[in-house]
Amino acid sequence: MSEVLNIALPKGRLGQRVYNLFEQAGYYCEDLKIGEGRKLIFNNKELNINFFWVKPSDVHVYVERGAADVGAAGKDILDEYSPDVYELLDLKTGICRMAVAAPENFVEDPEKVLRVATEFPNIAAKYYAGLGRDIDIIKLKGSLEIAPIIGLADVIVDIVETGTTLRENKLIIKDEIMQISARLIANKSSFNFKFKRINDLINKLASLNI
Repeated sequence: MSEVLNIALPKGRLGQRVYNLFEQAGYYCEDLKIGEGRKLIFNNKELNINFFWVKPSDVHVYVERGAADVGAAGKDILDEYSPDVYELLDLKTGICRMAVAAPENFVEDPEKVLRVATEFPNIAAKYYAGLGRDIDIIKLKGSLEIAPIIGLADVIVDIVETGTTLRENKLIIKDEIMQISARLIANKSSFNFKFKRINDLINKLASLNI
């Protein structure tokens, strides 16, 4: 029998989209449905695979530490935390972008330190370092749009999907930092010891023309 393949998926809509891709590729569990009870671990003994749901920002931790052989993580998370994993395939789902946004009437003064509110301090710091811009990073979690409105920050660096929340709060995109999508990642040791299984998974996902 082939080795057990442990797969970490992000909870929520992204996880459902990613799981659908796995299912199309032949990696499935009949009882795996988001939102049904509190069960987090599912297995298909016939295929010798285990799926488990984890917080999206934790997928890379499970994979890096070897609790999961492979997983699906957003490019934003990978760039922010730089985990020691292999990035194997762009799954081309969960597509959005990382952008700089500010109030419609904001005019930047290059002589002043720019106050940047964000959940992604490393991405923001790298971006502004490339511009040679002095910034003061204000790390927040959630509801970043309020920060420039009440004067806590000048701009925000955040994920933008549709832009609706920005428009509702009279913010506009000033610059786009990066495109984001879900990526298939692997534990480095697992990739070596379970190469055939993981390589088969890559090939089957890639054959979906995603």
